[in-house]
Amino acid sequence: MRHMKKFFALAIAVVMAMSLVACSSGTSSSSETAGSNQSSQPETVTIKSLNANGEEVDLEVPYNPQRIAILDMASLDILDALGVGDRVVGSANTSLDYLQSYVTNAEVTNLGTIKEADMEAVMACAPDVIFIGGRLSKSYDALSEIAPVVYLATDSEAGVVESVEKNANTVASMFGLEDKVDGLMADFDGRIQKLADFAKDKTAIVGMCTSGSFNVLGNDGRCSIIGREIGFNNVGVDAKNQTSTHGNEASFEYIVEKNPDYIFVMDRDAAIGTDGAKLAQEIMENELVKGTDAYKNGHIVYLEHPAVWYTAEGGITALDLMLQDLETALLQN
Repeated sequence: MRHMKKFFALAIAVVMAMSLVACSSGTSSSSETAGSNQSSQPETVTIKSLNANGEEVDLEVPYNPQRIAILDMASLDILDALGVGDRVVGSANTSLDYLQSYVTNAEVTNLGTIKEADMEAVMACAPDVIFIGGRLSKSYDALSEIAPVVYLATDSEAGVVESVEKNANTVASMFGLEDKVDGLMADFDGRIQKLADFAKDKTAIVGMCTSGSFNVLGNDGRCSIIGREIGFNNVGVDAKNQTSTHGNEASFEYIVEKNPDYIFVMDRDAAIGTDGAKLAQEIMENELVKGTDAYKNGHIVYLEHPAVWYTAEGGITALDLMLQDLETALLQN
């Protein structure tokens, strides 16, 4: 490990001396204006972040960082909403439409994917700070040799909205932009209340189509906002049991047995662009499912922005789009 640390330290020194041009930010003028004037800014700030084990710890990071490496789309979403996206010098690839400018910008280096970082590319960017999500927790220690690693996640116990607000405040505190968060979060509570009024006393199964199967999701992970904050009675899984990262595979007979009022479907294959995969609608609309009340009443909801639900849950714009999906399906019909 000692030799590894020496290697990273030497590599970073060489890269910073010779390769800053390879991964530069092209809009530095506005970057320097966040927060108050430079002379009154602290050099560092301590924030709450997760470590490699997913435990919340204190983390010292540069205040008002100018060079940011992104390996998590929810974090990029928040940075974009706060207006400091011009600090991004490297980003993981994404299919999200509203974040495409970070993929197509020639001055933003491709850092791999949110599951597998290109370590050499990250080092070449010489970032002040690196943002990751849970998919890269295994790389936390290695990335920490390059720069402080901010690891944020959605807490299903607290709920998506509370998690978004907490994480947005954490990110904002790095730039002195805490005052912006309230405005960005302003209308979410009211929108959720309208959806909650609609969901009262209604049952649902929430699930994900992946590799030709339907996996049920609980209130402890992806799409948990439907059962937790919106308030549908999620009958797809026992509330006492945890579901895996991709849910628990369920038979269509199980769906018939539960016969929920609504079935919410997130298409994972569409979210990640799996070649040749069946569409969620092809998987779900079989003879068994067609016998359920949900199908007969037109209450199978295919979440319109699956890539947002799957890769960016925890972002501010992502939350807006997720609520739009539910509002369109439930309140506008």
